[in-house]
Parts: sequence; structure tokens; C-alpha cells
Amino acid sequence: MTDAAALPGQPRGGALSGRATDRAVNVLAPNPSAMTLDGTNTWILSEPDSALAVVVDPGPLDEGHLRHVVATAEKLGKRIALTLLTHGHPDHAEGAGRFAELTGTRVRALDPALRLGDEGLAAGQVVAVGGLELRVVPTPGHTSDSLCFHVPADGAVLTGDTILGRGTTMVAHPDGRLGDYLDSLRRLRSLTVDDGVHTVLPGHGPVLQDAQGAVEFYLAHRASRLAQVETAVENGHLTSSEVVSHVYADVDRSLWPAAELSVLAQLEYLKEHGLI
Repeated sequence: MTDAAALPGQPRGGALSGRATDRAVNVLAPNPSAMTLDGTNTWILSEPDSALAVVVDPGPLDEGHLRHVVATAEKLGKRIALTLLTHGHPDHAEGAGRFAELTGTRVRALDPALRLGDEGLAAGQVVAVGGLELRVVPTPGHTSDSLCFHVPADGAVLTGDTILGRGTTMVAHPDGRLGDYLDSLRRLRSLTVDDGVHTVLPGHGPVLQDAQGAVEFYLAHRASRLAQVETAVENGHLTSSEVVSHVYADVDRSLWPAAELSVLAQLEYLKEHGLI
């Protein structure tokens, strides 16, 4: 879910659907909107020589899309063996139950309410299927249950809504918290510096080939917005709606409700740190 439209200076992305890396294929869900960009990216992941695949974020409850994901995997010679969720927002997770019926898979997520089966996901855990290894990276902030999945063999990270392929993401107050989100961005930056991650496979928008640049862009954008909100409050814009109309005047009004959630998260952060 986005906070704003495409912004000047942000990293540019590649193709929206099809093969993105040696181990990742994207199937784009037919749910484009101001909040979902071109639609939700459903990811099929597998080792090139394996008959087993993992699907991350089956997407909305759209029968045609879910069946298309299964058919795409079959065309690749793969059987879907596991379903994973980056977080519980409906555009990523609503179709998970039906997808599990179609594939006979378990659904693993951080939030127990989203799981089908006994196994969840935890920080630092390695999920292995058919030789493929995915490392679970906790990235709360957009939501409290947000996760990313590091694919070491491809130097890639699936970011859900934590980093998008275009624009920026919202911090969904009250569940999302800005302090957590900034820590998560720094955690992702460490993956680019210390673990060779160079590709972002986002939950919405195109693939980004400069992961470190994307993280730095997000951190700079957040710092800029936070300073703008602080200044707006100092100038007498005291409510979240007043701050939105002042700080987000350049953003499409259809995104102002999402922007207000982010502003509430920023106001909370500023209060917690004694800045307002």
C-alpha cells in the first residue's frame, strides 16, 4: 500500500511480471489501484533444477489469479509445496485460504491468525524447500507482522510492502510504528552491505536492481517527511488532517487517507522522542 506516487530521484525498476531472477517469477494480480500500484506481485520461488516451488503472497481472493499462479508454476514444471505471507493485508493474504485448497499447501506467516498448519515464521529462520533457502527477516513498521524473505542464492530480498518498486509505503498506524519501520529499513540496509543483497522483489511495482539505493532513498524520504511534519506542527498545524493538507499537498487526494495514517505514526514518533 502506497504513501505517495512515484517520487523524483527514486531508483528505477525493471519488468513487472515474468522471470525476475534465476529463482523468482512474478505473477501480477489484477487488482491495480492507487494503493496497490499495478497490482499485487505474487512470487513463485524455486531452485532451477527442482520440481518444488514456494509461493509468497498469493494475493487477493481472485479465483482467476490464484489459478493462474498454479498454472504458471505447472508450466515451469513446478509443484507448489508451500505458501508464505509477508503480512496480513488483504491484497497480499486474502486469497491464501483458497490458494491452500487449490495447492494442498500449508500457509506460514508471522501472525498465527493467518496460518494454515502448525508452523509459523520467526526471525532468522531458514525455510528450505527443494534446495531453495529463504531466510526470514523481521521488518515490522508498515504493519506489526511484516516480514521480508532473503534469497541468498539470488542476492535478492522479497520486501512485501516494506519497500515498493515505485513510490513509498505507508506506516499503517496504529498497527504500524515509524520507529520500528526505520529500524527495519536499517536492517535491510545491512543486508545490502554485509550479505550481498542487490535486488528488491517488492510486493507492488517493478523489480529494483539497486537494493542499497532503494533503502537509502526510503530512509532519506522518511527523514524528509518527518522534518516536514515537525515543522508543520511548529507552525500550528496540530491535527493529523491539518498536517496532511499542508505536508502532502503535492500528493493525489485519493491517497490522503493513507497519508493520514502515516502522519499519525509520525506524530506518535515525534511525541515519543520529545520533539513536539
